[in-house]
Amino acid sequence: MTEQQTMTPLAAQLQKLAQPAPQATYKKKSSWRISSLLRSATCWFDTTTKSYSEAETDDKYSIDWLRMIPYAAMHLMCFGVIWVGWSPVAVIVAAALYAIHMFAITAFYHRYFSHRTFKTSRVAQFIFALVGASCVQRGAIWWAARHRHHHRHSDEEDDIHSPHRHGFYWSHVGWITSKAGFDYDAKAVPDLMKFPELRFLNRFDNLVPLIEAVMLFFFGMFLEAYGWNTSGFQMLIWGFFVSTIISSHATFTINSLTHMWGTKRYKSKDESRNSLLLALLTFGEGWHNNHHYYPGAVRQGFYWWEIDLTYYGLCLLARLGIIWDLTPIPRNVRESHQL
Repeated sequence: MTEQQTMTPLAAQLQKLAQPAPQATYKKKSSWRISSLLRSATCWFDTTTKSYSEAETDDKYSIDWLRMIPYAAMHLMCFGVIWVGWSPVAVIVAAALYAIHMFAITAFYHRYFSHRTFKTSRVAQFIFALVGASCVQRGAIWWAARHRHHHRHSDEEDDIHSPHRHGFYWSHVGWITSKAGFDYDAKAVPDLMKFPELRFLNRFDNLVPLIEAVMLFFFGMFLEAYGWNTSGFQMLIWGFFVSTIISSHATFTINSLTHMWGTKRYKSKDESRNSLLLALLTFGEGWHNNHHYYPGAVRQGFYWWEIDLTYYGLCLLARLGIIWDLTPIPRNVRESHQL
């Protein structure tokens, strides 16, 4: 009898496993891994290509490392200022885009799409969503769904960005990288889901930022060709990456700092606070205790001395006839239940 014939079935199986696999098998597995990675990376461009199980979204701290690569890369690109330098025109463009992005988030994503504090036409609504998408804070549908969830569960365990439940870092930026953060409940925004143009922008949420980045690069090249002291890469770094990251973190302070730092005028179920400094930084969003007490008002600075730049901008749009039916603050609400 041969050695192979005298071996027990278990020993024969172990010997088979110990033998090196054919080279073709390794190539097949390697090819499959690369293909799988590429399929996963499509979520950077199309948000519908990746979904999560209920167990994954139930774990608030489960991070989608692949999906957060572009977000991390944007932060790293800000260090490009070391090589491209700066110029007055690049800094001015960055500041102007900060203002545009901040107004788009506060006026459109927040006060319109999330809370419906005024009315507008369908064309203007699409333009609002388009400008908001340039801020790299995902689509209007996702933003509104997450924000409405926040108001229903503010500073409760289900509030994914409560600093009192999950700590400062997680409330400020960590939750955005989680699988639960990427997910949203479409049932929370039925008024927005009926518009195919909004669903398109929500699905391809990186399309508008990509177009903006390309336009800024060529704008810098154009200015350089006409003798301005800038360049395509300098305009890209300052106008897109630096401006976007600063406006994003300014927005995130409303999730984190305004639930930890400031004063409370009204007794609310959460720890929302008012802050003049953050109100100036975020064009009025810093009057957060006011807002949580009465979220339906278009104005968040309830009194004349509470500066609310977003409200002033919306008043201008109303005068131009672009928006209408701005929801006021009822006098009895403003003057009631003060601490």
